[in-house]
Amino acid sequence: MDTQQKLTRWRLILGAQTDSEFQKLDPDFKLDRRSLALDAALAVVYGGIGEAAGGGAGLGPSHPQITKWLKDIRSLFDPDLVKVIQQDAIERKGWKQLLMEPELLEQLEPDLEMASVLLTLKDLIPAKSKDQARAYIRKIVELINRQLASQLQRCVHAALAKQEHSPLPSAAAIDFPYTVRKNLKHYSPALQTIVPERVYFFDRKQRSNRWHVILDIDQSGSMSSSILYSSVTACILASMNAVRTHVVAFDTTIVDLSELCSDPVELLYGFQLGGGTDIHKSVKYCEQLIEEPNKTIFFLISDLDEGGNHAGLLHRLQAMKESGVTVICLLAIQDGGKPYYSQDMAQRVANLAIPCFACTPQRLPELLQAVFQKQDLARFG
Repeated sequence: MDTQQKLTRWRLILGAQTDSEFQKLDPDFKLDRRSLALDAALAVVYGGIGEAAGGGAGLGPSHPQITKWLKDIRSLFDPDLVKVIQQDAIERKGWKQLLMEPELLEQLEPDLEMASVLLTLKDLIPAKSKDQARAYIRKIVELINRQLASQLQRCVHAALAKQEHSPLPSAAAIDFPYTVRKNLKHYSPALQTIVPERVYFFDRKQRSNRWHVILDIDQSGSMSSSILYSSVTACILASMNAVRTHVVAFDTTIVDLSELCSDPVELLYGFQLGGGTDIHKSVKYCEQLIEEPNKTIFFLISDLDEGGNHAGLLHRLQAMKESGVTVICLLAIQDGGKPYYSQDMAQRVANLAIPCFACTPQRLPELLQAVFQKQDLARFG
């Protein structure tokens, strides 16, 4: 070990308050980029007040950077050390009471970042608090569902209603929303109901030819907010007869979570936040799910921080697009809709003429309607 390495090791042990002393020992001494990242991550838990990354006072339970810090320590330390650091954070930064006392979880107001933290640390939550943690996450799910469900269903129905209607009557094939809209002018005040002049029926052939939506979701640590919204969206889509939905989660491994789409909380608990990222492997897996390319919409939801085969990933995305699949890359968002992604990889994906952008939750319904109608998505970029 050379002198620079020894100085770096001691500087990381002693903390930022000793910087001036190290400058006296060696005026040219400074931490390299990786050591600075290590120092910032460790200072959050072990540093003095004001020594946390960004000059804050550490990570209180509502700190907006908790999920980013959790991702950082996973990228910097091996799994055994990550567990130790997380446990120390729970002890030192005020998380212990939160995780150990069910009553506190019951009193917390719904907060997206807090739900993200609970999902990330769910394996560390003691048995007596697990039910309350799950109930807290369900509050967030219900909040998102209220924000999205009716508008999302309305937009998807509006997109699919553009298909031809059949003149052949069949009670099972009635398009109720379209029929009501077309007959609003035939409302009878006396009967206090709509007396339809014409009833519209779906074409049976088109009803059987459902759209297939594949959500390929990155479960690395930075993705927690995106995963919350993606899971609720997937469950809403899965409840619609006109859409067949697959949900695939990946880091360096792949898990098909499609069977959990009946309950967004169960779906969320199927994710294992953290770990590396092999997007190429997940796209390769999703290729085998495609049966009718022209009726398939593939959403890659990721920060694009690829740890696998970059060239292979781009090749597969291009081949998928050329086969007729509608391919869209939704970049990671944090709470408040702030994008978080690899700009270089995003540009390379966009160069394939694949829409690649961050979409706020408020615009998801509008986006889905545009996708189903095969509209130009440039306005979302």
